[in-house]
Parts: sequence; C-alpha cells; structure tokens
Amino acid sequence: MCQARVRTVTRPDAQALDGKERTILATPAGFSGLQGKALGLRKEDYPTKGEVMAVIPKHCLERSTPRSLLYLVFSTCILFGLGFLANQFVPLTLAFAPVWLAYAAANGTVAFGFWVVGHECGHGAFSDNKVLQDAVGFAVHSFCLTPYFSWQRSHAVHHSKVNHMYEGESHVPKETGDGYAHYMRELRFNCGKLVHGLWSMWVVSTGWVLYLMFGASGGPAYGLTNHFWPKGVFKTKLFPKKWHAKVIASGAAVIGVVAALAYWAKCTSFATVAAVYGGPWAIMNAWLGIVTLLHHTDVDVPHLEGEEWNYIRGAFLTIDRPYYKIVDWVQHHIGSTHVLHHINPRVPHYHAQEATEAIKKAFPDLYLHDPTPVHVALWRVVTNCISVKKVTNPTGSRQWVYDDPTLPSVKKNNRVF
Repeated sequence: MCQARVRTVTRPDAQALDGKERTILATPAGFSGLQGKALGLRKEDYPTKGEVMAVIPKHCLERSTPRSLLYLVFSTCILFGLGFLANQFVPLTLAFAPVWLAYAAANGTVAFGFWVVGHECGHGAFSDNKVLQDAVGFAVHSFCLTPYFSWQRSHAVHHSKVNHMYEGESHVPKETGDGYAHYMRELRFNCGKLVHGLWSMWVVSTGWVLYLMFGASGGPAYGLTNHFWPKGVFKTKLFPKKWHAKVIASGAAVIGVVAALAYWAKCTSFATVAAVYGGPWAIMNAWLGIVTLLHHTDVDVPHLEGEEWNYIRGAFLTIDRPYYKIVDWVQHHIGSTHVLHHINPRVPHYHAQEATEAIKKAFPDLYLHDPTPVHVALWRVVTNCISVKKVTNPTGSRQWVYDDPTLPSVKKNNRVF
C-alpha cells in the first residue's frame, strides 16, 4: 500500500455525492490540474448511463448526413488545398526546409481532423445511412493508412473497457517492473528526466504505427495483435473470426494506398511524396498518439479492475483538455469533448460541445477537465506517468495509480509491449 501523504477535499454538491469531506490519498507521481479530484470518488458516486443520458438534450443524438458531409468537405478541402499549394509553389530545396516543416505541422494538424471524420464513421455517428457511413470511413482512413474495419473493432473494445487495468485496449498502463515500463524507469533513473522525457515524446508521437502492427500499449487480455493480418502468430480474441475478412480487406486497402504513393514517387520523386504526404502524415500520427494519451492518462487519474470498474465510471475517468482554439476547431473538438464521447460515442461532434456542457452542469464533481495548458500537461504525463502500482485509498477502494517516477524498478519479465 502506498504510504504517500493524505489530504482532504470537500465535495459540496450533496446531490452529486454526499456533502461530506472526502479524504484522498496523494499519488506517488503527484497531482495534475485536477488536484486529485478522481481519487476521492467511489463507485457509488457515479450515476447509471441512463441517468447521464437523461441530461443530454435529445437533439444531440440526431445525425444529419448533409451536415456530416459538409464537415467532410471542409476537412478535405483544407487538407488537399494546402497539399496542392505546397506541391505547386514550395521548392524542394534545403533553403525551404523550414517552410516544409511548417507545412507538415499545419497540414498534419488538419489531417488529424480529417481522420476524426473517419473515426466518427466508425462509431456510427456520421449518418443513418450505414453504407454511406462505412464507405466514407473506409476511404478516409485508408487514405490516412489506417485499416478502417480493424480499427473500428479494436476501438470499440477500447470504448467498452476504458480505464480497465486488465481488459482495456490501447493506452493501458504497465505495472511497475513490467516489460517496457521497467526499461523506461531505468532510462529515467540512469539518464535523467530530460532524456527520458524526450524519448517518451518520440515514442508517443510515432507509436500509432507500433499499435497497428503489434498492439503496443494494448491491453494484456489480447496479446500480440496486428490490424492488417488477424491470423497465425497474430490470432487473437481482439479480432474474432467473423471479423477476419474485414480486417484483411482493410489491410489490403492500406496496401493499395501505399502502392499509389509509390507510383506517385516513381512519376515525380521520393522527396516530393515525403514532403507533400509524408510530413503531414507523420504529424497526424503524432496528434493521434498525443491526444489519445492525454484523454486517458495523468498522474492522479486511476485505473480500475474487477468490481471497482464499470462502464460509466471508466467513461468519467476520461479527461477533457483546453486545446488551442484553432486546433480544437479543425480537429472537430475531439480533445475537448472526450468525456461525452466515451459516455456515448454516437453523439456527432457538432453536438458534442452542447452535450458536454449539459454533463458538466449535471455532474460537476464527476466531470474531469484539466485546465493545464496542453503542452505543459503533455510534458508532465510523458515524464511522470511511467508505470502504476495498486493502492487502497481512504474510501477503501483499490485503484491503480502512477508510481513515483524517480524510483528504480525490479524487472518482472522481458515483455517489450
């Protein structure tokens, strides 16, 4: 059991909780801008999903195909428009490298918004026309080198068990001493916070491909996974047999896009494809890793197991953050309305802000919004959230919280992921 200091906080809303002073156990990794808010809550403090849905305006559940298509056109036009302008007017010379880097950052940020449209299709929030919805999602994600149906399946599992220590999927923390977490502690202990933080930033920014290929950061319940080929050494319950054809078709579509990019490179040059497509694609991948990490990770947000976990409690342990306004706009508010998204992922993004405000108003003691600037929060997370340990908080709840990042660990196994 953790021997960290104890402090008290008062939760004044008697309807949401019990009006009593709550004692919370400070995590070994410290506090975020949430100030330990989630640590003093019990399972009994949370409403049912039906009670949460009752406070969301009914029209927020309505999907408009024309409106969704308009947002698709919006993201597509900006993405391809910037790509066309860069290809036509920016020389591929070393002198213009800063311009190409700026282009990659800007269009990669837009590309993540484009990817989010496909993400909405995968959740059934784009249209009531399922054929159109899957066609759009398949095209958008294939262009982004994301296998659409494979991701749709694994992401549904992620939603169904979010913040579950053993059955969760993607961004599931490691126990201190377990596999990759042990090596990261050794890096921090021997090389210092800066080196470890920079390496962790690199891993988060590039880890999307490792997740698709090998299931990196996936949950222990599913083992080695591959979003392109669900057979052989990659056979797993994450992709049941009935999903195999869709997984393979999704992988084939991505291979087709890679082949088209190779043909483009043959007709022009590798440098052209790398600059116009590759740069924004890499930044899009970085956004994917960073935003998802920050949704589900911070020093004082616990993970749960067994009877302590349920769907709505896991959803409320998701964190909304204050993304920069233009970024939040072009990325369709995915980072600032993610609690709502985990409560009901079928709410379209253009209703998400209104639905979020309704949830925030009805459940202020449960809703998590960390006001820390995103870049500050990211550095805190990558340098302090290395591995977790199980503690008992003063309410008697057993939770997994992030361990002291400065301590070395004893290796328990040789797992890399």
